[in-house]
Amino acid sequence: MVTAANVEATAVKTMAWLSAEETTIVVPVYQRQYRWDIGGCEQLLGDIRAVADSDARHTHFLGSILSTLNTDESTDSELVLIDGQQRITTLMLLVAALHHTIRDTDPVLAGELERVLVRASDPSRTKLRPHRAWAQVFESVVLASRPAHDELRDSRFDDNYAFFRSQVRVDEVPRIWRGLQKLEHVAITLGADANAQQIFESLNSTGEPLRDHELIHNYVLMGLSHAEQSEIEDDYWVPIEQNTGEFIAGFWRHYLVMTTGREVAVVGERGVYDAFRQQFPRLDLHTLRSSAARWREYSAAYRVLLNPALEPDAEVARQLAYVNTFGRGTYPLVMRAYRDYTLGTATRGALIGILENIQSLLLRRTVVGISTDRLVARLCRARQQGSENLVRAISRITPSDERVRVALKYSELPHAVYVLGRIAEVESLERLNGLDLEHIVPLTPGDNWSGDGERAWADYTDDEQNSHRALAQTLGNLTLLEQSLAERAFDAPFVQKRALYAQSDVPVTQQLCEVAAWTTAAIAERTVQLTETFLRVWPRSAVSGIDDDDLTPILDAQKRRGWPRGWEREFEYVEYRGEHWEVYDVKHLFNRIFKRLWADARADVVVFSDSRGGPIYEAQAWNGHWDQLDENRYLYMGWDSKYMLTAIQGVLEEAHLASEVFVKYSYIGAIM
Repeated sequence: MVTAANVEATAVKTMAWLSAEETTIVVPVYQRQYRWDIGGCEQLLGDIRAVADSDARHTHFLGSILSTLNTDESTDSELVLIDGQQRITTLMLLVAALHHTIRDTDPVLAGELERVLVRASDPSRTKLRPHRAWAQVFESVVLASRPAHDELRDSRFDDNYAFFRSQVRVDEVPRIWRGLQKLEHVAITLGADANAQQIFESLNSTGEPLRDHELIHNYVLMGLSHAEQSEIEDDYWVPIEQNTGEFIAGFWRHYLVMTTGREVAVVGERGVYDAFRQQFPRLDLHTLRSSAARWREYSAAYRVLLNPALEPDAEVARQLAYVNTFGRGTYPLVMRAYRDYTLGTATRGALIGILENIQSLLLRRTVVGISTDRLVARLCRARQQGSENLVRAISRITPSDERVRVALKYSELPHAVYVLGRIAEVESLERLNGLDLEHIVPLTPGDNWSGDGERAWADYTDDEQNSHRALAQTLGNLTLLEQSLAERAFDAPFVQKRALYAQSDVPVTQQLCEVAAWTTAAIAERTVQLTETFLRVWPRSAVSGIDDDDLTPILDAQKRRGWPRGWEREFEYVEYRGEHWEVYDVKHLFNRIFKRLWADARADVVVFSDSRGGPIYEAQAWNGHWDQLDENRYLYMGWDSKYMLTAIQGVLEEAHLASEVFVKYSYIGAIM
């Protein structure tokens, strides 16, 4: 056997490797800054807890750590870290937090932890030496050498260390240390002649990263025997893939939104996979079979949503197709309603009622110019409390008749073929597909076009032309026309169009042949007539209370990683139980919410903080940004944006007040 001369790879226990006297590590100057956020630390700590509680044979694999020997003769023998900085640095911060927690109460364990952190030859130096630009900050955290009166600073080292300190109590330190000792990695050490960059690229460019649904697939089957994997694959996973096809990723996202009542991020993170793991932290075979049976049922419903023609009931199929006019964003809500109908737990009328309400909500909001994004999760939460609560929730965010009337007069009609088809009672989707959208006043009239048969377009004044153009895409100036007739009507004067309209089988188009001249007044009159039909076809439930201000429920507020540019002006204002708060960012909202609830719902705050390990503590146990709540309790303010917003949402849910708190995003927040 021929062995490699310049690459040495060994599987090692990570803590034993770090604890060895000869292990000292330096981060080269070309490495990027330390970037792990609290979310990554939370995931790591969860994995360590899981492996700590698992069978003694189980370990947790961290991947590979790539380094090369330092050839600088002026330094001690050190490993130059090429790949693995983020993981090693985070582990060091966790071990430091454990060490500082128990150093005064358990000297034996403290000694084991200290061997991971500092050099045996010089306890004033850490075993890991980061980039020199931030080495002093890292060492002050790990060695707890930062003066208590030192000024506040923002660093990922401080934030993540504080997170670990907050999450691990004294009595849990042995458990976490047990999990840490079960971590393994492959230590790859390069010789002097190895091409470090080429090896680094090979380790980090091994093809396309796994997508969310592929990660879910692996997670579901991992740890099962071959026979069990085959059973789950054949009986459940393959049918799910067949039902969802190329939209399997969308299915999992929509399923999780439906079941959790929370938005699931898909951009820049493994949001769907992470949400799945949080929803299903443990999947033993019995639980997996039960859950997978539900997944398969919902995937069968999803298949019909994607292709409504598969539904045998013509009216239900038509309503499902109507909902598809607005995209697949409402599938989490529609999927549950349709499954209830197929199982017989909801009537046909109840299903059609929900589908009609959804269409009214989306169409009315689009007409008046209010966003339809991030609505479905809040409606799924309402549905969990019953169908009547869902109707009230939809009604509250559906614009009023008055506002819709104004918008239809002057705004471009969205989804025009769908709208006009329903107004004209074109029941067959096949027939609707055979109709074209006809602009009575053309979008760009030719010089000879005339609305009254007397004056040509070229003779209209500039004001008259502008008035007609402004109304060209409004409800009153649009109709449907058979394709053969539409070709002849294109850019024809109204007198000629009128004769073609008389040949149409579409009632609202036939009626146009009775109009003598097509003017802005005629457009306005027709808009009024069609608007009343519009309001009947897409009604708003008569429920008191309405929110047309595009407010976002706090549970649907968008979580940002770190502190992105513009975070100081993310909100225009916050509505707290009817109060108007001039609060513009997550950090100040976090502070104000916790202080307010400390006064109004202290017991709920204590329960939440104790269950989560913060953010309220009895002492300022480490350096950082604190705010005092009373003589004995302190609020730690050193979290990142994502963690703070998560805590806001959690404590409001604990206090049963989340449904009464909204944020209004500013212009900056909307584009972040």
